[in-house]
Amino acid sequence: MQSRSDEKVNAVLRKPLANQFFYLCRINFQGMRSNTIKGYFFALLATLAFSNVYIFSKAALNEVHLTQFGVYWFAIGTLFSLVFAIKNKKLAQLRMLSKRQVRILIALGILEILTTTTFFISINIIPDPSVTSFLGNMFPVMVTLGGVFILKERFGLVEAIGVALALIGAFMISYTGGTTLKTLFISGTGVVFINAILATSATLVVKVHVKRLSPELLSLNRTTWLLIYSLIMFFIYGQSFAIPVSALKNIAIGAILGPFLAIVAVYYSYTHIEASRSAIVQSLKGIFVLIGAYLFFHTFPARHQFIGGMITVAGVLLMTVAKAGFFMRSKQN
Repeated sequence: MQSRSDEKVNAVLRKPLANQFFYLCRINFQGMRSNTIKGYFFALLATLAFSNVYIFSKAALNEVHLTQFGVYWFAIGTLFSLVFAIKNKKLAQLRMLSKRQVRILIALGILEILTTTTFFISINIIPDPSVTSFLGNMFPVMVTLGGVFILKERFGLVEAIGVALALIGAFMISYTGGTTLKTLFISGTGVVFINAILATSATLVVKVHVKRLSPELLSLNRTTWLLIYSLIMFFIYGQSFAIPVSALKNIAIGAILGPFLAIVAVYYSYTHIEASRSAIVQSLKGIFVLIGAYLFFHTFPARHQFIGGMITVAGVLLMTVAKAGFFMRSKQN
């Protein structure tokens, strides 16, 4: 005689495959009572999505101008963000925004324009996207330091060791052996550094205000500003809307993963867990990009860059685990 649980399983298995998938997903999410589990799930989803952004954006930028790329990339991202906001009935928040919140959205929009522009310029300049990703580990270092000096968060010895490792690794990745400041680092290092500073500023603003503004609204605000900016630059440079189909495919996939899925997921992770805990998962991004770059472009960093990249990942992971308080818990136990 079958138990009630067996009957439920059999009932699911008799459904069409798509229905089975959504039914099981619904059951899994119903079982996720803990906000912590949800937070880590969204952080992992954001990390996987962000990792693929490096791959698909690099593939597209190999074929089209940066402004052409921006128009299509953020048009798709804005469309998906708008549909998602309407579906979740978040557009009504626009009528209830205070003057202070409007100023925050404008400030975030300007920061995102500067941050995203420098991000894609660095991807366009540096041949191997995994190297760009490893250098991007300067960002969580700056977020941590910004949290200490601006948000007055605590900073211990283990975090300091993690910061030191990440910076040493970044130096190893970018060092060329040159003797002058111009030839000391690989091309694009300065752009990545500026991007990390700008991204840190945007993240600190989001960390403070994400509880008051919905992730859907923040995502839509970001993509809308970037689309407007891309259109302005598109007409300034006099580019054409005609682009190769292969580039459009890569842009479509990357735009859904990046401006939409990754951004919404990371904002949702911040609403369920602390930003430092979300950063633990996101610190593994470089490894995913490394694998993706090898499979897609058949590229692999030089030995010193690979070693430096692994050191940055280890440093960021150590820093964020310590920031999340895991070492304090082990001492208490």
